[in-house]
Parts: sequence; C-alpha cells; structure tokens
Amino acid sequence: MEKKFLKEKKFAAMLSILSNSTLIALKFIAGILSGSIGIISEAIHSSSDLLASVITFFSVTESSKPADEDHHFGHGKYEDFASLIEGILIILAAFYIVYEALKKIVFAHTLKIDANIGLIVMFISIFANILVSTYLFKTAKKTGSTALYADGEHLRTDVYSSLAVFVGLLFVKVTGNPIFDPIIAIIVAVIVFLAGYKICDEAKRGLLDTSLSEQENLQIKDVVNNYLQNGVIALKNLRTRKTGLKKNIEITLIVEKTMHISTSHKLCDEIEEKIEAILQNTDITIHLEPN
Repeated sequence: MEKKFLKEKKFAAMLSILSNSTLIALKFIAGILSGSIGIISEAIHSSSDLLASVITFFSVTESSKPADEDHHFGHGKYEDFASLIEGILIILAAFYIVYEALKKIVFAHTLKIDANIGLIVMFISIFANILVSTYLFKTAKKTGSTALYADGEHLRTDVYSSLAVFVGLLFVKVTGNPIFDPIIAIIVAVIVFLAGYKICDEAKRGLLDTSLSEQENLQIKDVVNNYLQNGVIALKNLRTRKTGLKKNIEITLIVEKTMHISTSHKLCDEIEEKIEAILQNTDITIHLEPN
C-alpha cells in the first residue's frame, strides 16, 4: 500500500511542478508585455510555488524511506519540514509583492498597462490551478501527505490571487485607470501571506509532535473500552503523534496480573488491528502493567 501511495504522491508532485513551470513562463511574458505589476506579482508568487513543488517532490520521496539505524522512527518529518519551508517562502513572496505594488502606486503617473493579454493568461491560470489543486488535495487526503496538502494550498491561493488580478485588469480595461493594478496586487499579497501563515502553523504542529485530533484519540479510547472487564482493567496512558503518513500511538494498559503471556499478546494484536482498521497507517506500541 505504501509503495502505491508513494507512486501517487510522486506523480501529483511532478504534475504540480510541470503546471507551475508553464504558468510562470506565461505570467512573466504577459507581465512584461502588458506592464502589469499584478501579473508580475503573480509570476513571483508562482515562482515560490514552483520551488515549493520541487521541495514537495523531494520530501515525499525522502519521507517514504523506511526506518534505519539513524532514524528509528522513519523519515516522515521530511514532509513537515518541507511544509514549513514552503510557508516561509510564501510569506516572503507576499512582502515582496507589497514592496513592488507600493512603488507602482507612488509612481502611478508613469503606469501604462495593456490589459488584454493579462486577462487571457489569468483566465488560463485560474482554470489550470483549479484542476491541479483539486487533484493534489484528493491525493493528499488519500495518502496522508502534509507536503502535498501544502502544495495544494499554494495552488488554491493562486486561484484566488489570479482571480483578483483578473478583476483588477478588468477594471483597468473598463475604466482606463491603471491604479487598480497595484491595488489588487496588495490584496493578492494579503491572501498569499495568510496562506503562508496557515501552512507554517500546520507544519509546526507536525514538527512539535502535536497529538492526533480529539476525534482520533476518542476512537482509540473507544476500541480500548471494549476490552474493559475482559482482561483490561483500565487505560492508564495514551500518547499520540503524527509523523508524515504514520500515526504513532503509545498505549499503556493495566491488566489482570494473572493474565498469561499468550493471552496478553493476543489482546494487544486485536487492539492494534481494530485501531488500524479505523485510523489506518498506524504504528502502535502497547505496554501492559499488572494490577
């Protein structure tokens, strides 16, 4: 199953790279020909996305490697680390867009924009990013990849920011006033910044070993509770975290001191199988303590 997931994650990451590369070229050309800071800002935004996509491709490859002598718990945190880098890149891109837009506003009297080519390229960008981001989210949900999810978030913000630039160019075309272009660019920067912050926050949770969701922890407890009065006296401790695709779960159970070792082994196997069936991609350690 993990090999199948790896193949799907690699394909999704490569699709994102190819899509971003094509759109970046189109946006830079359109931005230069039209004189639009909004389009050039979008090209810069997409360039950070491209670098993020390359990092994603690298991370899903590295994170899938099995545990080794130096990494006893595997390499899953590569994905969280990649997501953090992606978030930082997006935030930096947001600040640069604001800087360029403010320069255009200050020197607004020199602005000359041809909106036609920009409108065409922005429409293509919106359509392409909707398709690719939808596929990335679907694959991320299926495989549990935080890096693909972050990449999908990038492209989804591209949809919103491209739409904003499209509307700005439409106003420029209708009114003949080029000031709408840098104003929309600043709005794009805010969207980009918020997306970058969200991605950094999600990556932080993984890197700091934040526990699984409250719902997932309750599902684990429900499984254990089914064995109360049937050998298990109480659930003493539950610790969970997520490392890339894997959900690491540590359970301490208080059991009857007379329980035979073969019975306790069978008990642990049953609990592990039931939790795996519910949560999937689990790595479970169960410690038994006699009453």
